[in-house]
Amino acid sequence: MNNHKSKNEPKGDLRKLQEKNAQIQRRLDEMTQQNQLLHNRLDDKNRQIESECSQKIQADKAMQLAELIIDNSPVIVFRRMASDDPKLRKMVYVSQNISHFGYTADAFLNNEIMFRDIVYPEDSDRTLKEIQSYISKGIENYTQVYRIVTKDGDVRWIEDRTSVVENEETGNRYHQGIVIDIHQRKEAEDKVHKSEEKYRRIVETAGEGFLLMDENMKIVDLNAAYSRMVGISRSKIIGKSLLDMIAEEYQTFFTTDGESLLHQNNPEFECDILSFDRRKIPVLIHANTLNDDSGAIIGKMAFVTDMTEHKKALALAGEVQRSLLPQRMPQLDGLDVSGRNVACNEIGGDYFDFFWDPDTQGSPFTVVVGDITGHGVDSALLMATARAFLRMRASQVGTIKEIVTEMNQHLTEDVYDTGNFMTLFYLTINADRKRIEWIRAGHEPAWLFDPDNDSFEELKGPGLALGIDKNFAYQVNRRTDLKKGQVIIVGTDGVWEGHNKSGEMFGKHRLKEVIRKNAPYSSETILNKIFQEYTQFIQGTQPEDDVTLVVIKTTQ
Repeated sequence: MNNHKSKNEPKGDLRKLQEKNAQIQRRLDEMTQQNQLLHNRLDDKNRQIESECSQKIQADKAMQLAELIIDNSPVIVFRRMASDDPKLRKMVYVSQNISHFGYTADAFLNNEIMFRDIVYPEDSDRTLKEIQSYISKGIENYTQVYRIVTKDGDVRWIEDRTSVVENEETGNRYHQGIVIDIHQRKEAEDKVHKSEEKYRRIVETAGEGFLLMDENMKIVDLNAAYSRMVGISRSKIIGKSLLDMIAEEYQTFFTTDGESLLHQNNPEFECDILSFDRRKIPVLIHANTLNDDSGAIIGKMAFVTDMTEHKKALALAGEVQRSLLPQRMPQLDGLDVSGRNVACNEIGGDYFDFFWDPDTQGSPFTVVVGDITGHGVDSALLMATARAFLRMRASQVGTIKEIVTEMNQHLTEDVYDTGNFMTLFYLTINADRKRIEWIRAGHEPAWLFDPDNDSFEELKGPGLALGIDKNFAYQVNRRTDLKKGQVIIVGTDGVWEGHNKSGEMFGKHRLKEVIRKNAPYSSETILNKIFQEYTQFIQGTQPEDDVTLVVIKTTQ
């Protein structure tokens, strides 16, 4: 029995050891698992710490960059306590770049100085009243512009943009925002303002009228001179369109071409405007288009000069000039003659004249057509000088070559240094009405129309304009086959170079067609038809050149 027990004891001990070992293994596994969990948690924590450290480093860098930007910018960031009592509005934060004004941030944070202490004395009361007004109205975002005094005693303009915020945890209210140094901008604005005031005074005291219009040609401003000019008060003109002020005969032109005209660089044009009693006032308008920085049209401006007295003087000069042209058409055997001159302005530079002996039956007949360079007073004076010399010389004995040559010599001496000159067509029809002689001094050739064969022939020939070379030798051109029913046209280029609203020229072809259709009729009818067609063609435009035509029809 005892032997049997002793044999079983080692087996029992082995089982106990195995069970113990199993428990230890389980415990080891549990500890291994726990260790792994702890290790995993530690890894997670390390990663979290690394992420937080990285974020903090990035935040620190961002903060340093922000502080660097702020410190090097004109924008000062601040935060101060909000209070009805200005003495309690202590600064709790101010950026270091307050040093731009010579102060330190610590001086404000340690209450050594308060911001209201550096406000310029003349602006202090105003800024306090503005803040009280914002508070009473419940406005929590506002902007103030005022001056401060720097540490060195300089006065600078700033812009203060303030917002009222509340700390949700403490309930404390703060004024926070930015202060911007706008001194240079303010100085520039003041200069612009002073400049605007200067030019406004100039405009207001100017003797000529001034109009300021929006992009739709509505008048938005004007000066006293314009109001006096038209006899209408400023308040009654504001809001009107420029077209409302222009005489009816110019309405078509401005409706069709006015916009393109005003888009030109500094356009200058004449028209009539209406006074309070609908009286027409002749004016000269200097206009310009106003553009913004992007080039978009924001308005138009115009200086308006009253031309009434000037026009009276020009009208008188025009009457004198017209009196120098033939007042009635010649009555000649074998010839039917008509001529007309229409100046594009009050006075012009075109000229025509007739020379013959009315007391001699069958006298040779001469027609002269000239064109002075340019328009206006200087051209009219040159035309009068040329006419006087030509009439004097033509009344004396001499060939047409001698007459034109001497006139050229005389004119060259007068105008050579001015750059002006005169083209001339000098045509003489012999007493038998069969032979013609002509000199073409730089002028457009005359035309000879033969209805029998429906042909136009240009009366050409070499020749330099008068007033350029006083030694020039002119050549006489001749033909001896003139016959009854033929039509001679002598004119200036203002006829065929006239333009309509589309920019199309009247042209020589259209002129020839009018002559061809009306050749059977009198010279006066032919002339009237030409001017009728020309006037209708250019309707709605302002002629740019004088128009002169002479029509000669052979009747024997």
